[in-house]
Amino acid sequence: MSFKGRTVALLVGAAMLTGSALTFTVMDLPIFASGGQAASTGNGLSASEMQKLNSALGIIENKYVTAVERNKIVNGAVHGMIAALNDPYSSFMEKEEAEQFNHSIEGAFTGIGAEVTMENGEVTVVSPIKGSPAEKAGVKPKDVLISVNGESLEGKNLNEAVAKIRGPKGTKAKILIKRAGQTAPLELVVVRDEVDMETVYPKMLDGSIGYIEIRQFSLNTFDRFKEELEKLEKQGMKGLVIDVRNNPGGVLDIVQKMTELFVPEGKSIVQVEDRNKERSSYLSKGTAKLKPYPVTMLTNKGSASASEIMASALKESAGAKLIGEHTFGKGTVQTSYNSGDGGLIKITIAKWLTPQGNWIHQKGIEPDVAIQQPDFYYVAPVPKDKTLAFDMNDANVKNVQIMLDGLGYKPGRKDGYFSKETEAAVKEFQQASKLTVTGKVDAKTGEQLEQAIVKAMRDPKNDAQLHKAVDVLKKEIR
Repeated sequence: MSFKGRTVALLVGAAMLTGSALTFTVMDLPIFASGGQAASTGNGLSASEMQKLNSALGIIENKYVTAVERNKIVNGAVHGMIAALNDPYSSFMEKEEAEQFNHSIEGAFTGIGAEVTMENGEVTVVSPIKGSPAEKAGVKPKDVLISVNGESLEGKNLNEAVAKIRGPKGTKAKILIKRAGQTAPLELVVVRDEVDMETVYPKMLDGSIGYIEIRQFSLNTFDRFKEELEKLEKQGMKGLVIDVRNNPGGVLDIVQKMTELFVPEGKSIVQVEDRNKERSSYLSKGTAKLKPYPVTMLTNKGSASASEIMASALKESAGAKLIGEHTFGKGTVQTSYNSGDGGLIKITIAKWLTPQGNWIHQKGIEPDVAIQQPDFYYVAPVPKDKTLAFDMNDANVKNVQIMLDGLGYKPGRKDGYFSKETEAAVKEFQQASKLTVTGKVDAKTGEQLEQAIVKAMRDPKNDAQLHKAVDVLKKEIR
């Protein structure tokens, strides 16, 4: 399916903090409008309503203290109409934004690489893309963005917030975030860059267990997934782990085709409920029977929208086990229409429900086997503007202690008090890292600690959720 040139599509997703500003999941459904005009039961503006808008436009053009571009005023009116819905998933993209949206659907963009949504009036991270500048800087799912380069995001809608964060490659975004469990806001500096959008990462694990990580559902993801799945099957794969942790979504007809490889023909993949509470179920046209091997799926709170559709379909219609953490909880459907001048109007038109009719919006999907990663996966970055030393006691010290413990050093405690044992562990780390041995955590030591933790997080031997998924498969195989 080609997205370019299309005027109507069903969308599920959030805003992407990239050069493209927005990325969504796309699906054709024949029950909705097609072509350049939105389906409507109304009759447009009444004469009095048109007069009100023309009066406002005339007053602004003739009386405002400075000249204002007419197009800017008209676009502002459309933004205002969408904002009146008070829906974080409905928005108006002007021409440039819409063009960047098209590129993002195709998997090519520049930015910081984090998906966000609006929760309780706050700009909240759904997930950073793996390997992106945002992930490298320490951005985590559920982080709340407070300000960017000193400018507060309070009161701004999602589009306005994204516009403040996006920017050219090589430029910096200094982001202040609020994180659960942290008493004070954290400041992260993210350098915008090209985001790697290879989406499928396969490998064969010990015991002939196949593993495929899906980082996003882009236009080429189905072909890549099918290709790699067939390779693993030809190698004698006995079980499969599908990993959608921190996968913020993508193109829905792509995830539908991928899910059909596992869901027997005629079984439900997803249901859609419209404003009249009428439901349509979208049935698999794929495989005639279940795969001859068991499947597990890895999820976490960064698994959103299309990832949740795949997870619920595999769980409820194909008997797959979900391992890890509950998912993000994005259960609405949007449709995008051309605005007539190259822009796009995206509006929520339905709910999506799991094959069994469960609405997971703002709740997420609970895993069959709940398991957390080791503590060091969840630590906050080390502050670079102060030095941590003996006898200090705060959350920053606690994070350092958790890092040291996760790296195999022995801080003696993990409660935030900088003890002599913690000082000795810092010295041991500094010596191993060829740093000046002081026992104090300055900016250089903090940076080295963070780099070592990122490396440890990417080492499969530390991935407790993956180990559990493999264990579950081996038991089913036996």
